[in-house]
Amino acid sequence: MATTKTQVFSVRIEPHIKVAMQAAAEREMRSLANMFEVMVVAYCRERGYPLPGVPDDTLPAPKPRKRAS
Repeated sequence: MATTKTQVFSVRIEPHIKVAMQAAAEREMRSLANMFEVMVVAYCRERGYPLPGVPDDTLPAPKPRKRAS
């Protein structure tokens, strides 16, 4: 099975938005990057935007997070 490399996508957001995203990610045991991906997929599906390569019936699974030492 061929895998594709992930790509970097940098954005600037207001601090209170980041805090909210971090809280949501922690509640769902996701990384902040994975939470962003989940939110984008949900947004696109809700509005009918095409998502080539993303299965129709699932959102990305939570990715394992590194534990603090």
